[in-house]
Amino acid sequence: MNETCNHDCSSCEANCPSREKTDFLEKPHRMSRIRRVIGVVSGKGGVGKSLVTSLSAVLLRRMGLKCAILDADVTGPSIPKAFRLTGKAEAGEDGIYPVTTKTGIPVMSINLLLDEDTQPVVWRGPILAGAVKQFWTDVVWGDVDVMLIDMPPGTGDVPLTVFQSIPVDGIVIVTTPQELVGMIVEKAVNMAAMMNIPVIALVENMSYIDCPDCGRRIFPFGESRLADTAARLNIPDTARLPIDPKLAAACDAGMVELFEGDWLDALARKIAGSIR
Repeated sequence: MNETCNHDCSSCEANCPSREKTDFLEKPHRMSRIRRVIGVVSGKGGVGKSLVTSLSAVLLRRMGLKCAILDADVTGPSIPKAFRLTGKAEAGEDGIYPVTTKTGIPVMSINLLLDEDTQPVVWRGPILAGAVKQFWTDVVWGDVDVMLIDMPPGTGDVPLTVFQSIPVDGIVIVTTPQELVGMIVEKAVNMAAMMNIPVIALVENMSYIDCPDCGRRIFPFGESRLADTAARLNIPDTARLPIDPKLAAACDAGMVELFEGDWLDALARKIAGSIR
């Protein structure tokens, strides 16, 4: 142990024995039983992370599983809009109760606690991280087969808190075809490795467009390098999402639960098959 150690391992990179014995994991609410936790992450914003979270939750629900969404993107929450959640989370004697979508997906997001959806959350990192931790410890999730955590982009305070405080079983990384974003993917992969969390899939959003007139597949950002990237980073599974105006319109209208498409079917089956 360093002589100047303040026992705050979250701000220290030293690999000392006391650090190895430290367990930051928090228990979920006493009335919650959560079998599997999957984080959906991205190295930067605007790549479709919340879209992948929403679609995956809908698919898992269609398979008959009890799926929940914890929206950890506190400063940029978009999950409630995708599901058109207009009600607010309520608190009772036992804790905070999530808001349930039309098909039965419980959701907790900061926008479900604010008076106005457009009210900005101007908080510093530790407060943001603390709020996300409370979504895990204070929310009455009930019996859940799979919890999907929609993470904020990057590798800052909130992702670190989630990885250290919540028993995440695996992560899905969302990216786009641009080479710059591909480089940023490696940062997310490396962070997962540092936290000893497996990367179960790499999803490329805005991968292609199917021409509605001739049916030809167009690659607006160039041919996909998804398979090569996944192989180089030892990521076992991949999926690609198209640029689809109907899908975008469904999310904007809060009707994501009605989407049609098989792009993430294999990923959903893999997550379902991993439930203990």
